[in-house]
Amino acid sequence: MALRTILTAPDPRLKKKAAAVAAVDAEVRQLMDDMLETMYAAPGIGLAAPQIGELKRVVVLDIDREDVKTGPLCMANPEIVEVSDEDVTYEEGCLSVPEHYSDVARPARVTVRYLDRDGETKELACEGLLATCVQHEIDHLDGILFIDHISSLKRNMILRKLLKARKEKEREEAEGKPAPKLKMTAKEEAAEA
Repeated sequence: MALRTILTAPDPRLKKKAAAVAAVDAEVRQLMDDMLETMYAAPGIGLAAPQIGELKRVVVLDIDREDVKTGPLCMANPEIVEVSDEDVTYEEGCLSVPEHYSDVARPARVTVRYLDRDGETKELACEGLLATCVQHEIDHLDGILFIDHISSLKRNMILRKLLKARKEKEREEAEGKPAPKLKMTAKEEAAEA
């Protein structure tokens, strides 16, 4: 497994449509493993292959919480085959749009068909956070970010902030300044003491 770099908006590669995988082979399984490792390290609950520069229809998810136990889900060629008439709104964020969140309305329940890690066709009925996550990640496969579902005014404001942050980071790297130190967790602080 390997940690991969997560692309951030407004990287044009995030707006491209991903191609279906012919089969779930060793290469696709390796991609799924790399994506899971990258997602957990970020940390996040979902990641689509285009977010790491791979234009393949592959997503990984893990929304495990105290009340929901899904474990990691690996999906190749996921497609939504059924949606509810009822919508639900969740505050969404994205590893490719760091530190920005917005309410997005999506169908409350969906059924997704996909190839699992073993290449077997599966169908999964999803609701709540899992339904939102599945739809969010499938959007990535079609070059759609969650900010494409919000007002253009708010979207443009977020994109300007991300572009400014990227330019600032590039300028600091060019000047040889060290990257800002990430805040340590309490556990890390205790270990260092």
